[in-house]
Amino acid sequence: MGDVAVGARSGHDGEEHRGRPVDAADPAPDGAVTSGNDLGADGAGSGAGGQPPTDGEGPGGASPKPKKQRSFWKELPILIGIALVLALLIKTFLVQAFSIPSDSMQNTLQQGDRVLVDKLTPWFGSEPERGEVVVFHDPDNWLAGEPTPDPNALQTFLSWIGLMPSAEEKDLIKRVIGVGGDTIECKKTGPLTVNGKALDEPYVYPGNTPCSQDDQGGQFKVKVPEGHIWVMGDHRQNSRDSRYNQSDKNHGMVPVNEVVGRAIVIAWPISRWDNLPVPDTFDQNLSARSAALTVAPQGLALAGAVPLVLWRRQRIKAAEGR
Repeated sequence: MGDVAVGARSGHDGEEHRGRPVDAADPAPDGAVTSGNDLGADGAGSGAGGQPPTDGEGPGGASPKPKKQRSFWKELPILIGIALVLALLIKTFLVQAFSIPSDSMQNTLQQGDRVLVDKLTPWFGSEPERGEVVVFHDPDNWLAGEPTPDPNALQTFLSWIGLMPSAEEKDLIKRVIGVGGDTIECKKTGPLTVNGKALDEPYVYPGNTPCSQDDQGGQFKVKVPEGHIWVMGDHRQNSRDSRYNQSDKNHGMVPVNEVVGRAIVIAWPISRWDNLPVPDTFDQNLSARSAALTVAPQGLALAGAVPLVLWRRQRIKAAEGR
C-alpha cells in the first residue's frame, strides 16, 4: 500500500495547507508515503531535521548491516568439490588422458607421451574411421603377460578424475587401417593395400617396411566384418596388433563397442604438443563399394552384349534360310 501512494497526494497537499500555517508536528495522513523528492512549504525535505530519508532504512531508521563475506577457506572445499564433479563429467563424456606405455606407435607417439582422447563423438553414434589413432579396451587378452603398474595414492586419485590413465584399465592404442567391409592385404614387404588400393604410409617407423615377412601374421589377407575394425601400430616390426592376434575370438579384429575414443592431441610433454590428424593417404576413395562399382560397368557391358550377339546371329541365320 505504501509504495502505491508515493506522490499521489502531492498535487492536493498545497491546497490543504493553503491559507493556514503548516504545523511541523502535524502527522502525515494515514497510508501516505513521502518520497525524497517531495518538498514541504519551506522547500526543505520532509525527513527529520530537514534531511531526506535514507533509502533502505530498517526499523527505527537503522541501516541494514552488510552481509559478512564468507571466508575463502570456507569456500575452498566447495570450489574443490565443483572442480572434481566437472573433472569426472569431462572424463566420462568429453575427453580423457591416456599414457603411451610402449614403442608400438613410434614415431607418431613416443613412450611416456600423454594423449587426450575424444570420448564425446562416440556418444552420438560416430564410429572409428580409417587412419585415426584410437584407444580401445583389450578385446581378448592382447596384453596377456604384460606387467601391471602399481600406482601410488596420488596417481590413483589423478586417474580417478581422468588426469591419468587407470592402472586397472587394459587399454591399447593403434591406428585404424580398415573398417567393416574392407579387405586388407599384406604381401612381402608391402605396400599395405585396402580394397586393392595401396597406402602411402610416411608415418611408418623409419627403417620398417609396411608389411612384415614372417609366418606369425605379417603376411595376410583379411576381410573386416561389420561392427569391427582392423588396427596396426606405426612401428610395424614392433607392434602386437591385429596381425598377431588372429587366433583370438575376434580373429584379430576389434569390436567397435570396445573403442574408447579417438586420440586427438599430444598434450604432454609440452615439447611434443601436436594434433593427430588423419594422414592424406586415407583421403583417397578406399571404400569397398567403390571398388565393386569399378568392376560393375564392365560386367554390365558384357551381360548386355551377350543377348545382342545372340540376336544378330539369329537374324543372320534367318536371312540365310531365305
